[in-house]
Amino acid sequence: MPALEFLLKEYAEKYETAEFINGDPSWFMHQVEGDKNKEAIAFIASCLSYGSRKQFLPKIESILNLTNGFVDEWLRNKDYLDFFRNDDNSCFYRLYTHADMFNLFNAYNKLICEHKSLGDFLRKNANDGMSAVENICRFFNSNNVRLIVPKDTTSACKRICMFLRWMVRDNSPVDIGLWADFIDKKTLIMPLDTHVVSQSVRLGLLKSKSSSMKTAIKLTKSLSDIFPEDPLKGDFALFGYGVNHDNK
Repeated sequence: MPALEFLLKEYAEKYETAEFINGDPSWFMHQVEGDKNKEAIAFIASCLSYGSRKQFLPKIESILNLTNGFVDEWLRNKDYLDFFRNDDNSCFYRLYTHADMFNLFNAYNKLICEHKSLGDFLRKNANDGMSAVENICRFFNSNNVRLIVPKDTTSACKRICMFLRWMVRDNSPVDIGLWADFIDKKTLIMPLDTHVVSQSVRLGLLKSKSSSMKTAIKLTKSLSDIFPEDPLKGDFALFGYGVNHDNK
C-alpha cells in the first residue's frame, strides 16, 4: 500500500491542473459567468457525457451556443422550446431524442422555478453525496425524464457523481466547489465506469468488475484510505494511471 499510495498521490498532483479541463466536459462550466449558469451547463454537460468525446463535446457546445452563455435564463424562460419539442423523436445524441432533451429541460425549468436553482433544491433536501444523488434521481424521474438521468441509485450513477464532484470539491483548478458549504467532499461517491473499474482492479483497489453503486462506494472507501479528506482526488489519480499505463 505505501508504494500504491505514493504513486496515486503523485498522479493526482500531476493531473489535477487547469490543463486537465481542455477536452474534458468540465470545460463548459468554466466558460460561463454566475453560479446558476455554471450549475445549469455543468448539469447538461454531465448528462451528455457518455460515448466518444469527439461526439458528445460538440453536442454540449451546441447547447451552450444556443444559450449565449445565459444557460439559467434560457431554461427559466423556456427558450429551449424554439429548438426542442416533446413530439420530436428524431435523434439528438445516440439514445437521446430531441423529445428526451425537451423533457430534461422542462424538468430543470420546473426545478429552478420552484427552488430558484439546483443548488438551492439540494440545500433543502440533501446533506451528503449520496442523498444528493438520490434526490437528483428522484426529482427527474418523477418529472418524466427517462434514460438521461438514472431512475434510482441501483446503478453507479456515474454522470451524477461526476457532476457532484465538479460542484462540491473546492480548492481545485478543475472543480468549482459551489456547494462545498453544505456537502462535505468526504461524502462524495467516485464516478464509476468500466475504465475506472478496470484500472482499480488492476491496482487492487477493487476485486469486482461490476459497475454498480455498491462497487462505487467500495472504491470510494479504498480511495479514502489514501485521500482521507478528499477521496475523489483519486479520480485524477486513476486518470493519470490510465494515461501512463494503458498502452504498456
